[in-house]
Amino acid sequence: MPDLLIELFSEEIPARMQARAAEDLKRLVTDGLVEAGLTYEGAKGFATPRRLALTVHGVTARSADVKEERKGPRVGAPEKALEGFLRSAGLASIDDAKIESDPKKGDFYVAVIEKPGRAAEEIVAELLPQVIRNFPWPKSMRWGAASAPKDSAFAAADALGTGSLRWVRPLRSILCMFGPETEDPEIVPFKVGDIESGNVTYGHRFMAPDAIRVRRFDDYVPKLEAAKVVLDPERRRNIIATEAKNLAFAQGFEVVEDAGLIDETAGLVEWPVVLMGRFDEAFLEIPGEVIRLTIRQNQKCFVLRGADGALTNRFLLVSNIEARDGGKEIIAGNERVIAARLSDARFFYEQDLATPLGEWGAKLEAVTFHDKLGTQAERVARIAALAGRLAPVVDAKAEEAERAAKLAKADLPTGMVGEFPELQGVMGRYYAKAQGEAANVADAIRDHYKPQGPGDAVPTEPVAMAVALADKLDTLTGFWAIDEKPTGSKDPFALRRAALGVIRIVLENGLRLPLLPLFSKRLDETTSADLLAFFADRLKVHLRDQGARHDLIDAVFALPGQDDLLMIVRRVEALAGLLASDDGQNLLTSYRRAANILRAEEKKDGKSYTGEPDHALIHEKGEAAERELLAVIESVEAHVEKHLKHEDFSGAMGSLAELRPAVDAFFDHVTVNADDAQLRENRLKLLNRIREAMHGVADFSKIGG
Repeated sequence: MPDLLIELFSEEIPARMQARAAEDLKRLVTDGLVEAGLTYEGAKGFATPRRLALTVHGVTARSADVKEERKGPRVGAPEKALEGFLRSAGLASIDDAKIESDPKKGDFYVAVIEKPGRAAEEIVAELLPQVIRNFPWPKSMRWGAASAPKDSAFAAADALGTGSLRWVRPLRSILCMFGPETEDPEIVPFKVGDIESGNVTYGHRFMAPDAIRVRRFDDYVPKLEAAKVVLDPERRRNIIATEAKNLAFAQGFEVVEDAGLIDETAGLVEWPVVLMGRFDEAFLEIPGEVIRLTIRQNQKCFVLRGADGALTNRFLLVSNIEARDGGKEIIAGNERVIAARLSDARFFYEQDLATPLGEWGAKLEAVTFHDKLGTQAERVARIAALAGRLAPVVDAKAEEAERAAKLAKADLPTGMVGEFPELQGVMGRYYAKAQGEAANVADAIRDHYKPQGPGDAVPTEPVAMAVALADKLDTLTGFWAIDEKPTGSKDPFALRRAALGVIRIVLENGLRLPLLPLFSKRLDETTSADLLAFFADRLKVHLRDQGARHDLIDAVFALPGQDDLLMIVRRVEALAGLLASDDGQNLLTSYRRAANILRAEEKKDGKSYTGEPDHALIHEKGEAAERELLAVIESVEAHVEKHLKHEDFSGAMGSLAELRPAVDAFFDHVTVNADDAQLRENRLKLLNRIREAMHGVADFSKIGG
């Protein structure tokens, strides 16, 4: 079957857009082929800084003939209805339609529409210009005649030419080849603006800029490689990672891993060449994080560390050319720029150190956190007060937690954080240590932002935990108080991340932290309940990622007063353990039977069967299984209460399992809806007793499956 090869050759495509663009090209073309009635076996998109490419394997050579019948109006319908039918069906006259009969509706017109199949080349030639003109670039540009002044000579050019085309950067050529493997493929002819499709591409801008004629994908890739272009971005990434590792190892160093930078540099070069440079060792007095960010952001270079784990004064750069001098001039140019940038960073660092951290913090009085939530200074005061309250919970000293909280945001106005916002907290720690703050206070300034994502570790030192929890809880209660909550996919204040951060800190450190008392300082009862429900949703996401069932979380959260995250998780774990056993599953079945009977009878009678069943009536008129069930319920309730008092949730669940034999026997031998109305009501109250006993541990009505 034929293969299709497409290349859109342009000026440099921003690295951040390339992967998405390759997928978009694949999606738009393959969806268009399928919609036009063609099939294909496989497709893969590629991107380099100067081209998008797509290969589609096993494309059918022609779409199938299509015949369809379209039902029209009845015979004798008004003229307007007939005209509309003819227009929609593409018929010249009503005589071109056939008449069919329906026993109920009578005679009506039917149009037989036949659409002959089309050659794949014709479909591609029609599809590609649409794809190119409507390509979903995040940002695009228009150039040429359409963007020139009206009186310019260039504006007089063909208005439908290149100037009318929007593309991420100026589009230079289009390659489009189609044909079977056993024959020479043909150019699919079409035109976009003044660019005509062809069989020509171009190699590396400097090392092999000449035109290259291409037949199919199998010779396209090696010809590009010979012209110093590596088409596959994954291969470029591997080349960069391998060459960087080998070059560093040869000098006794190790590359500081940075997957994001590898991806970015792979999108900046078509022929990656890794080179090593150096900078003045005196710059190593600057914090390592500053050195790394300065070199990364300004020159897209990798930093290296020695055997002791400390940064060295070497760096790796990725060039897009094999220079005749071995890269000496390229290295020297990067060294000059990096030296200048590191000099700027050292200036910021020394200037920041000259001012005590407390004085930097005072500047937060002029910084607005949110129009409805006051300044950053007011927020810091709230966090400090809350950190002091939380200190006993995490076994920290209140005065240390409050001190760390007061300094936690103080580095925000500093020059270094202004230059590199990613370093907030990190620089605060350096400045705090330099001015003699306690180590745990300094570390808390850095760590109170954690965790900032699923892969980030949570703080484990008590002072850091207190400040981190206070920071996140202040954020959540504050935005809930002003009704600024996440909606759908929008979460501009990262409130989901804040809630998940609280959950992880609590669970991974085994903290007992009831949430509702903390909420009540700023929120009313209704808003507190809403925020607690938000935590429940976040907890579901967190536990689901670990394999837990969300319905079990619902079953525990449905109990009154469940705001202790650690205890909720332990209940969920115990409930999962119960339901994993045969006794647990059978007990759940019995519970549902009892609950269903109660629900039906309560609805029919218009009342609830709460309250204690009449023990005397059970013993006088009841069955043996009924008396046994009452005794077992009373025993189980006592055992469950004892276990819950000691927070032994597994024990409580195990006690519930003791109900199973007695409940099974009750349903086997006792008729609930007895003829005796008094006995019937008493038995329904006994079923309610089962329901209430189980709801003391979890709301089993929330459990699915």
